Amino acid sequence: MLVVVHFDGCRVTHSRFLTGRTPLRPQVRLFNNAYFLHDYASTRHSSAMEQSEVELAVCTELLTRRYPGGQGIVDVSLQVPRGCIYGFLGPNGSGKTTTIRLLLGLLHPQRGRIELLGQSLHSRPSVLGKVGALVESPSLYPHLSGRQNLDVTRRLLGLPPAAADRVLELTGLADAAQRRVAEYSLGMRQRLGIALALLGTPELLILDEPSNGLDPAGMADLRRMLRTFTQEMGVTVFVSSHLLGEVEQVATHVGVLHAGQLRFQGSIDALRERNRPQVRLRCQQPDAALAWLCDHHDAGATRTDEWITVVADSHEVPRLINSLFTAGIEVLDMTLQQSSLESLFMDLTRDAAREAA
Repeated sequence: MLVVVHFDGCRVTHSRFLTGRTPLRPQVRLFNNAYFLHDYASTRHSSAMEQSEVELAVCTELLTRRYPGGQGIVDVSLQVPRGCIYGFLGPNGSGKTTTIRLLLGLLHPQRGRIELLGQSLHSRPSVLGKVGALVESPSLYPHLSGRQNLDVTRRLLGLPPAAADRVLELTGLADAAQRRVAEYSLGMRQRLGIALALLGTPELLILDEPSNGLDPAGMADLRRMLRTFTQEMGVTVFVSSHLLGEVEQVATHVGVLHAGQLRFQGSIDALRERNRPQVRLRCQQPDAALAWLCDHHDAGATRTDEWITVVADSHEVPRLINSLFTAGIEVLDMTLQQSSLESLFMDLTRDAAREAA
C-alpha cells in the first residue's frame, strides 16, 4: 500500500485538428474526445487547429520503460481529465502495473515525461503528497483491527484520529473497524486498502486492479465508492482492470493498453461510437443495392458474398429498407448485429497483436 500525491491544477493546451499542418507534439493531441495514437501519421497534412484547454490530473508524453525480456511500455501518452473516472484497460501482462509504478515514482522511465496534477514528477516529486494509491494487494497487518491498521499510517502522516473515522465511513467499514483484519473478507480487505489510500485526502486516486477476486456484490460496492469519490469529493480516479464490462459501468474515460502500447484513449462515449451496430442485408439485386448504399448512406457499405453490411442504428433501418424499395431494390432478409464493448476491446487488442506480428 502506498499513500501518494496532490498539487495545483494542470492546464494543458490541446489541439483538435480541422485541416492543415501538423503540430509540433502530435503525441498529446486530442481528436474529437478520443486519442488514436497509432493514427497520428494521418494528421501530417492538417493545417488549421482549434485550440482547447483541458485540465488534466495525469499527463504523460512518450512514456517508455522496457525490461530485458522485451516487456514493458513504449511511447505511452496518457491524458486523464480532472474529476473523471479513468478506466485503464488491458489484458494481463499488457503493462498496466508498470505504467502505474512509473506514475508513482516507483520505477524510473527510460524516456518520456510525467505530470501529475500540473507538476512534473521529475522536478517536483513532492507532488506525490496528494495522491492516494493501491498497487496490487493492500499490505495489511492481519493481527490488528481495521482501525489499528489505519492508525499506523495515520500517525506516520501526522493526521488526527478523525481522518481514520472519515475514511472508515467512506468505505463502509465503520461497523467492522474493531474486528481483526484476519477476519475480513477479500472485499473488506480491498476496501481497507482504499481507505488507507484516502487518508491523506488525495486529489488523485490510483487503483491497480482493485476488483480482483471480488464477488458481484463486492464489485457493486466498489463502483458505488468510486462514484462517491468523484461526484461528492472531486477526486480523480485512475483505475486499472482487465474487465471491460466492469469498467464500462463506472468509467467516464478509458485507455486501452496492449503489449505496452496505448491503442485507444478517450471518453466512454467515443468508445461506444466506434461500436455502432451493423445491419446485414440480403437483397435481390446485391450489386445495385451496394452501389445505392455507397452513394446515399453516409457510413457506406461492404459486401461479402450475398450479404451487404451497413453501419446503422436500429432507428435508421426502416428508412434504409424503404429507400431501397423506392429505388427498385427488394430486401429479402435483414439482421441487426450489435457487438458489445467487450468484443470491441478484443478487436482493438487483436489488431495490436496482428501489427506486432
